[in-house]
Amino acid sequence: MTPGRRSSTFSRLLRHGFTDPSAAERLLDGPELAPVRNDPVLLEALGATADPDLALHGLVRLLEAQDGHTAHRELLDTLIAAKPLRDRLLGVLGASAALADHLARHPSDWHALVTYEPRDLHPGVEEFERGLAGAADPVSLRVAYRRCLLSIAARDVCGTTDVAETAAELADLATATLRAALAIAQAHDPGDAAACRLAVIAMGKCGGHELNYVSDVDVIFVAEAADGTTEAKALTAATRLASHLMRICSETTVEGSIWPVDANLRPEGRNGPLVRTLSSHLAYYQRWAKTWEFQALLKARPVAGDADLGQAYVDALEPLVWKAAERENFVADVQKMRRRVVENIPASEIERELKLGPGGLRDVEFAVQLLQLVHGRTDHGLRSGTTLNALQALAAGGYVGREDAARLDEAYRFLRSMEHRIQLYRLRRTHLVPVAEEDQRRLGRSLGLRTDPATELIREWKRHTGVVRRLHEKLFYRPLLDAVAQLAPGEARLSPEAARERLVALGYADPAAALRHLEALASGVTRKAAIQRTLLPVLLGWFADSADPDAGLLNFRKVSDALGKTPWYLRLLRDEGAAAENLARVLSAGRLAPDLLMRAPEAVALLGDGDGGGLDPRVRAHLEQEILAAVGRAENAEQGVTAARGVRRRELFRTAAADIVGSYGTETSPAEADQGALVDRVGAAVSDLTAATLAGTLRAVVRDGWGDTLPTRFAIIGMGRFGGHELGYGSDADVVFVHEPQDGVDEHEAAAAANKVVAEMRRLLQLPSADPPLLIDADLRPEGKSGPMVRTLKSYEAYYRRWSLVWESQALLRAEPVAGDEDLGRRFTELIDPLRYPRRGLDEDAVREIRRLKARMESERLPRGADPKLHTKLGPGGLSDVEWTVQLFQLRHGWEQPGLRTTRTRQALAAAREAGLLSAEEAEILDEAWVLATRVRNAVMLVRGRAGDTFPTEPRELSAVGRYLGYSAGHAGDMLDAYRRTTRRARTVVEELFYGNGG
Repeated sequence: MTPGRRSSTFSRLLRHGFTDPSAAERLLDGPELAPVRNDPVLLEALGATADPDLALHGLVRLLEAQDGHTAHRELLDTLIAAKPLRDRLLGVLGASAALADHLARHPSDWHALVTYEPRDLHPGVEEFERGLAGAADPVSLRVAYRRCLLSIAARDVCGTTDVAETAAELADLATATLRAALAIAQAHDPGDAAACRLAVIAMGKCGGHELNYVSDVDVIFVAEAADGTTEAKALTAATRLASHLMRICSETTVEGSIWPVDANLRPEGRNGPLVRTLSSHLAYYQRWAKTWEFQALLKARPVAGDADLGQAYVDALEPLVWKAAERENFVADVQKMRRRVVENIPASEIERELKLGPGGLRDVEFAVQLLQLVHGRTDHGLRSGTTLNALQALAAGGYVGREDAARLDEAYRFLRSMEHRIQLYRLRRTHLVPVAEEDQRRLGRSLGLRTDPATELIREWKRHTGVVRRLHEKLFYRPLLDAVAQLAPGEARLSPEAARERLVALGYADPAAALRHLEALASGVTRKAAIQRTLLPVLLGWFADSADPDAGLLNFRKVSDALGKTPWYLRLLRDEGAAAENLARVLSAGRLAPDLLMRAPEAVALLGDGDGGGLDPRVRAHLEQEILAAVGRAENAEQGVTAARGVRRRELFRTAAADIVGSYGTETSPAEADQGALVDRVGAAVSDLTAATLAGTLRAVVRDGWGDTLPTRFAIIGMGRFGGHELGYGSDADVVFVHEPQDGVDEHEAAAAANKVVAEMRRLLQLPSADPPLLIDADLRPEGKSGPMVRTLKSYEAYYRRWSLVWESQALLRAEPVAGDEDLGRRFTELIDPLRYPRRGLDEDAVREIRRLKARMESERLPRGADPKLHTKLGPGGLSDVEWTVQLFQLRHGWEQPGLRTTRTRQALAAAREAGLLSAEEAEILDEAWVLATRVRNAVMLVRGRAGDTFPTEPRELSAVGRYLGYSAGHAGDMLDAYRRTTRRARTVVEELFYGNGG
């Protein structure tokens, strides 16, 4: 081959999806494909397959296996001339190495793919029985079975049949195979066949007409004595026949096996007799059967053997199936069984488990079956063993929301398609998503994902499992509303007891109260009640996803009672999906946000911006502008500050709601992965809001007492977390006040005015009202509580020159002007810079003093009885540890490292890392601990409605903190372990950098 042609062919092969173009070139240039190597349709067809390399390799093997030149030429000619065969054959070869092996062993079986008549497109049991008719022994049965399977796979990979039709065909082929196997067993033992009537009942996916390519075929055997035969003799004969049937299908021969036949769903499982009479079956189910056994019987279907006996079995047991929902603890039993399935998945596999994992196929099946068992008692239209048919019937009957049903249907079909294509490759029983990229690529291409198949596959898989995880439990809620709504006579409704059980299973501690709330919200024939009935099934699911569903529902009722007559409220929730979910998250996440909302429920409107803009924090300039405008309209200072506090309450709610939604995630966007970003947003928003509130309060007080001009220039300096832009929801405003008399004003008059301003600001911001107070803490001023509340700039200068202690220099690291006279604030900053960033840094005496103060604080200030390891502020590796370490860097090196001259902890830490004062790993450890401790403090305030530095002890509150931090129900212990582990690592770094020689 010439170099130019090689390069051209190589590129063309790459474009057509080959991953090993060199090997493909060799095969295309080989003798088997020589007559057609230049035919463009072959390359196009190979490129359309799931795995062009695999398809080409399989085709060459098939050609090599042909018996003589004529057969070889016939295959090639048909392949090029007949597009249906080309698509089917190459599609199978590119998707299934196992079927390629079969064709190589049985090279004439490709003829099964040539016919393209309408009756071949959707064969049923009859057609498959004809396909298996010549099989007289287990080996020939396997060959015939694979030939039939070949045609099913061809229709599947070419899109002739959808996933539901493919699953039905596989079940029909299994039915025909069971019948053929029973016929072989009966022919082998005609005496046994004559002694009994034996029926084979398909269960599971075979019974439900939704089988996989490779799956255990679940069955139950029922037998009766033939005329003139005793029951004991008949059961012995039937057991031999049933055992032989199972071996015929399950045992491995030179042609492999078909699939295992599993009879463990029978009464007493593997400990019970393999075959029972109908009366014995009935007696067991009437007396001993567990809830899951009735759930399993939903899919029972007679498929082989004595048809009349099989139908008699189904007819006898069907009434018992539809009474199962009346059993005590029915919902709890079903839920427990689902949890047990998940718990038994190996930890190494759970994230790859397509069938049994969270958001997998079994979640859909369990949810549908639960609703069938409840509502199928009175609605016979729900009695289908096929999951998708049952889901469609549930939606048509109003038991499941149509949109939810459509999304579950789409997800289930995608997941089943993945499962089919994974199994088809090797014809092995597996439900694990492969980890190898080449396997993911083939799987993605087989599902029509061609741009970046592996990446697109994982993304679509995660999207669909996410849909299932969010929706499968919601399917339980719609009937709860029916239980309390005014329904037409004869319509299905839950009994109060069944509704109570369902609510308990879904996490409600007070189901009676929950039902009262539902009745108050959803009963009646008003438009309002109708909209509530639409909203509540979804809202209830979101409430149940929280640590306190009862509080979520109660709070929703309160908000609805307050805003029910407001025309925009329910319309907002109904028409903007983000608003309803955001509200549900906010109302069930703790006390703070609902308390803020209840004081002015119209703030619900903030949740309604579909793109999330309604929850974005407002910039300080806009906040200040709004507050100052409100103050300007007020008649006096008290009214002005009341308006400012109202804005503060609304904006605190906006910040809390955004924090909760970002921490929980929504159906359209996952939880914020960057925990530090969440902390920074809250800190900046609350700090900006506090600054704007102080600015408005200052304006109100000055205007009320002095008109436009105060006798002295006045500035407020933020300290501590306030100056660092790190305020939490429950933080006081740490400040110091500075003033400077106006020209010609007596110093005593100026000081009196300044002190009066401070006193009035503090009073007005703490007046009892519906709005949360803002406490001003000035204890970080010179001389602390013993010193004057306000000083002039000259007084500060004199004090700091003569008396300043090292702890005051440390406190000033976070000083930043926040309100009042900007020029005065700037000059105060210039005054303190030499103190907080001392030239040449700190001497060793000062460093020892800081370390001594820190050690004393750790021993003296920790509350009695508190667990030090879980105290977010003073505990080892907590906020104080990280902040003092960072501040020591700033005091020692701020004079020479401009990046350290910031009031913000995380910025200073990053600057210290950039300056080489600590390693990147040490900085990351400290940052992670500081962010986590801050998140915990924010969580405690959100959950309890009051500030705290330790984890709550009440289980629901602790669970709510965990939920905010990303831990699912039942994992509070993991959260505490993770906190201890994170802070323990941080403390090790602090020991080295703060107390050791690392500074």
